[in-house]
Amino acid sequence: MVQILFWTIIAIVIAEFALNTTLTVLNIKSSKEPVPEILADVYDSKQYGRQQAYSMQRRKFSLIAGTFSTAVTLAIFASGLFATFDGAARSLSGSPVVRTLIFWGIFYLISWLINIPFDIYSTFVIEERFGFNKTTRVTFISDLFKELAMNLLILGTILSLCNWIYTLTPDCFWILAWAAISLFSLFIQYFYSQLIVPLFNRQTPLPEGELRSAIESFARKVDFKVKDIYVMDSSKRSTHANAYFTGFGRRKRIVLYDTLIEQLDTEEIVSVLAHEAGHCKYKHNIISTAASLATTLLMLYIFNLVISSNALAAAAGAQEASFHLNLAIFSLLYTPVNIVTDVISNIISRRHERQADEFARRNGFGEPLVRGLKKLSARSLGNLTPHPFTVFVEYSHPTLKQRVEALSE
Repeated sequence: MVQILFWTIIAIVIAEFALNTTLTVLNIKSSKEPVPEILADVYDSKQYGRQQAYSMQRRKFSLIAGTFSTAVTLAIFASGLFATFDGAARSLSGSPVVRTLIFWGIFYLISWLINIPFDIYSTFVIEERFGFNKTTRVTFISDLFKELAMNLLILGTILSLCNWIYTLTPDCFWILAWAAISLFSLFIQYFYSQLIVPLFNRQTPLPEGELRSAIESFARKVDFKVKDIYVMDSSKRSTHANAYFTGFGRRKRIVLYDTLIEQLDTEEIVSVLAHEAGHCKYKHNIISTAASLATTLLMLYIFNLVISSNALAAAAGAQEASFHLNLAIFSLLYTPVNIVTDVISNIISRRHERQADEFARRNGFGEPLVRGLKKLSARSLGNLTPHPFTVFVEYSHPTLKQRVEALSE
């Protein structure tokens, strides 16, 4: 049984790598397809050459990073380092909660250190070369340590809470842990813009003027209640643009990237917000949150079945099961289920995006949204010909071609 589990985990890690590699290779091949006629005005020949070069560099980088990550994962598992770190945690503390924090703290720090060179290359070589990067070295280093502290705090809180629940009531662990994680997730989601964003970006109220008046006028027209409209200084890191809503009920907040305001005109910006309003009108945020919580419940239920399995621990070279060790091995075994749930989530998300686009179109913003989407795609050097299988597996949004066609009906 132990050998079966060992080789099953090895096979799963390799299969995930093979899938990701296949998706990348398919996209490389599809990039040579002719640009759809409906998107012929997105790039001129020079700009399209830049887009092809940018996409190729990103994909090659993805292949290298994926290969390295897979090799490290296999090396750590096959060499028995899981068991070694488990032994270190046991020797340092008799508390199950503290052991879990030590064990996962070691792995998170290893992952963090390994990713730093890749983050540096992505930011200061690829993104810099194509004019996207605005991050200074000081900001980059500051972000690294802020993210480290924040993620350790969040991960530590969740793991400590779950382990504590397990020590109190093993039989009810999965349902009580799910309730605790759900409450924590909802809290973070509700206060994301007030608690998390200020650690990295400054948000200032959108001043009175044409844009604010246009947004407020549209919100009144569709009876969409918004508490605040803010502008975020995303240009300090990148030229990529975006906008989003955060919060629930009457505490909804619109956040516009300053790069979005720079790249689009007023009508196009309002069309983007009309799309986001469509998500709220159709309660997509509630549906997505419910689906995410259901997925978490499924994961915890399955984990509960193997949480005390000595065979699972032995597959990693350990002598006996523990919460932290079995969770680490389970996270590898769960990969196929996670891929399936992600694909289903993306299918639902693409449907939601089409509904939100239709909401914007019905309210008179179809043509401005088309213009805006084309501009944003051109500025970000977006891929116009992704492979259909890649879209099916990975895309949370329909392709630009699909969106433009639907909005132009």
